[in-house]
Amino acid sequence: MSLTETPPAPVPEAVAPETRRRPVRKRLVPYWLLIPGIIWLLVFFALPMIYQASTSVQTGSLEDGFQVTWHFQTYWDALREYYPQFIRSLLYAGTATVLCLLLGYPLSYLIAFKAGRWRNLVLILVIAPFFTSFLIRTLAWKTILADGGPVVGALNTLHILDVTNWLGWTEGSRVLATPMAVVCGLTYNFLPFMILPLYTSLERIDGRLHEAAGDLYATPATTFRKVTFPLSMPGVVSGTLLTFIPAAGDYVNAELLGSTDTKMVGSVIQSQFLRVLDYPTAAALSFILMAVVLIMVTVYIRRAGTEDLV
Repeated sequence: MSLTETPPAPVPEAVAPETRRRPVRKRLVPYWLLIPGIIWLLVFFALPMIYQASTSVQTGSLEDGFQVTWHFQTYWDALREYYPQFIRSLLYAGTATVLCLLLGYPLSYLIAFKAGRWRNLVLILVIAPFFTSFLIRTLAWKTILADGGPVVGALNTLHILDVTNWLGWTEGSRVLATPMAVVCGLTYNFLPFMILPLYTSLERIDGRLHEAAGDLYATPATTFRKVTFPLSMPGVVSGTLLTFIPAAGDYVNAELLGSTDTKMVGSVIQSQFLRVLDYPTAAALSFILMAVVLIMVTVYIRRAGTEDLV
């Protein structure tokens, strides 16, 4: 063969049909694995949502039956009548979320950076309340905040009740059946939902970044403000969402620790479903609450500047 001649092109070997189909099957495996989860969401989330949406536009009674009449006036009537409960729910949930953040961040920081060999033990203590019933944990606060008890006595001695009375969160020397009792219950019950995401986010921070900040003569306060807190924002966002969303729809704390003046929208929905048996109003209230929380969460995530949630 001369140097100017082009060598013959190799003849491609025949590829078996099974070999061609094998990569396609591999690509389809993740989608097959998603099918059980999709079915679960459709059966236990999408279908109930559709059913509740249809219920919210029905008219009638339990005796005569409910019919879909596209009565959207139910939404306006429900919001006009129960808007105080909506405002109260958002206020209580927001206050409890802020308290959980103020209490949970220092504890999460200590677990992540200072606990050492005691880290696992402290984490177990954080999740220990989940070993008992939500109802039992809430009822325990009736004993803790009982009139004449040591907690109320300490608050009186420190003149804290004078401040809360001025704010309208307590009445005289009584804490039970007041907004303060409801917020205390919400804070206690949802505090682990704040601590765990914060700890996970803080534990991921590379310790060498703190050393580098120290080498650049940054004070501990500056290091926290410039390094630690910005890097822990995914945990802050996740923790606040996991705390605020269930707290806004909670009704157990308001029922057991509050009074008729501290009813939250969750209490109204529960009453409309189980006592009044006004299903359209209850469904409309549920969708209004969901829409309000969804809008607030969307705005909050955009303002927080992070979507990297832990």
